[in-house]
Amino acid sequence: MQSQRHQVTIANTGETYECQAGESVLVGMARMGKRGIPLGCRGGGCGVCKVEVVAGDCATSRMSAAHVGDDDRRARRLLACCTYPAGPLVVRVVGGLEKNACRRATAEVMS
Repeated sequence: MQSQRHQVTIANTGETYECQAGESVLVGMARMGKRGIPLGCRGGGCGVCKVEVVAGDCATSRMSAAHVGDDDRRARRLLACCTYPAGPLVVRVVGGLEKNACRRATAEVMS
């Protein structure tokens, strides 16, 4: 049986990548080979990996209310480490993650 994959598009750059079923937006993004994608926490506690879900459906796991408040949830601003695509998803990277996630992969990263 083939594992289900969901396409994620980064609205800031137009780049796309795939997430396996049950894989977070952040883990899929890290596979793109960009330097500086923060993978240390992965538990919703640091707030560095904030994205805004522009289109599509997703599930979330628990994340710190200090970093994602009620206004954020209503605006679909979530932490990428705790966001799981349920189909095609479009996200806009915001905050601390934006600089590194919006940097194009280079030959030095690919080697």
